[in-house]
Amino acid sequence: MKVDGRSYRTIWTKAHAGDVSVIDQTKLPHRFEIATLHTLEDAARAIETMVVRGAPLIGATAAYGMALGMRERADEQGLRAAYDRLIRTRPTAVNLRWALDEVRKILGDVAPSARIDAAYAAAAEIADEDVAINAAIGRHGLDLFRRIAATKRGKRLNILTHCNAGWLATVDWGTATAPIYMAHEAGIPVHVWVDETRPRNQGAFLTAWELGHHGVPHTVIADNTGGHLMQHGMVDAVIVGTDRTTAAGDVANKIGTYLKALAAKDNGVPFYVALPSPTIDFRISDGLKEIPIEERHGHEVSHIAGRTADDRIETVQLVPDGSPVANYAFDVTPARLVTALVTERGVAPATAEGIRSLFPDGR
Repeated sequence: MKVDGRSYRTIWTKAHAGDVSVIDQTKLPHRFEIATLHTLEDAARAIETMVVRGAPLIGATAAYGMALGMRERADEQGLRAAYDRLIRTRPTAVNLRWALDEVRKILGDVAPSARIDAAYAAAAEIADEDVAINAAIGRHGLDLFRRIAATKRGKRLNILTHCNAGWLATVDWGTATAPIYMAHEAGIPVHVWVDETRPRNQGAFLTAWELGHHGVPHTVIADNTGGHLMQHGMVDAVIVGTDRTTAAGDVANKIGTYLKALAAKDNGVPFYVALPSPTIDFRISDGLKEIPIEERHGHEVSHIAGRTADDRIETVQLVPDGSPVANYAFDVTPARLVTALVTERGVAPATAEGIRSLFPDGR
């Protein structure tokens, strides 16, 4: 995607077996800065502190973290230490474990002397695969949007999103945004309702930023506005991403997704989940019981950062002193509320049978 006319991925290396560059998402939308990851610990902290975030990008960053770890120590102890450090960074997104398992399997089959090159090659392949997956999701989602747009008789197509499942959450294209970008480029008059997505404001900060830089019409709304818009026929479809989806179609995504799905169901609005296959956890089937829900620091709820009139970035407190704060990062949307899963292999019902029809090999 493009920032001020220049194409970017969210993660890249400048040279073979070199340091890793990422867009520092904690600085957006007011500052566009590149962070450099020199070490395994840099990669782990980038994931933990949400310098990088979004399930696919977490996976790619973890893969490059393994490569950075091999630069430090490539024997069996080093391989085990790198894996153990990175697997602890975020508990909910299954892409993290998937990417680490992929790289560890590859490195286990080569001599320690060859592990640095092998790790960088594996990480690059994971990044390239993510781009291809998201582009394919975009094409399948575009077909859905075309059909809905055909019923609008030239009026704008209104899509509601929650959180950021855009190119900033992936290596490129995004998952939920890929069909939006392709619809925009195809000349479909698309408009996006962007949930602010408290507590970290990934919608207001990130989705709005990237849509704006790509020229896609959009409007930022408070999280509680979506149901009202649906009641008044102002939303044609909801599309969200996912951090982990069970083999039966339950979807874990940013907190608040479940409420959007309930409102969509009540108002007959299609609710789509953009689902790259690495986010399917084929080991589990009951999302409410088996998906761990990350609880993050209360500071994310009690405080907020913004830009002042004199261009300073300041953090302010929102809640009274002493008020306890709970910060659940994700919720689970039961499969029965999902209209369809949009994957790189096509569109399927959110059922065990639907998922198996596209991924009989469990991948």
